[in-house]
Amino acid sequence: MKVSVFAQSCVLALLLSASLTAPAQADDIGQLPVTATFVVSGGFWITGPQGAAVAEADADNASSAEGARGYYKLVAIRQPDRTAKIYLQTIAAEEAGPRLVQSVELEEFTALRPYVTGIMPESMTGVGEEPGFMATVYLKTSPQADRAEEWTVLIDDLGDIRVERASN
Repeated sequence: MKVSVFAQSCVLALLLSASLTAPAQADDIGQLPVTATFVVSGGFWITGPQGAAVAEADADNASSAEGARGYYKLVAIRQPDRTAKIYLQTIAAEEAGPRLVQSVELEEFTALRPYVTGIMPESMTGVGEEPGFMATVYLKTSPQADRAEEWTVLIDDLGDIRVERASN
């Protein structure tokens, strides 16, 4: 079987480009623990000069020099018994890149010992107009359960967190 020089060049170019891009991507994704089953980020927060949350009306007047800005991340981490712990992270959006400000375990979920089947953000359109965050966590309290329950994680414009069973 004879392979043309053009085909050999294309294969070589593909292999070369794959080898040049793969390590950079592998390094970044290699930092994510394999136990992280779902990760959703979204919403936003902003603080004033003293570090207090800025209400919606004041958010337009706050500059990055006076406070900090960032977003939220909700992460489900699988445990050895197949249940999950869910963490809420506060991420600062800084010039040098994202920085973890705080990571808290949401005890409401830990008490349920959930089998998380999915996490969805409130919207897929990106950053909303108002500070805060909302996501729905789909979970089962038994692996044999037919349907997943829906729970809501809501953060208001002042940074108060509520975790509750979703009501449609």
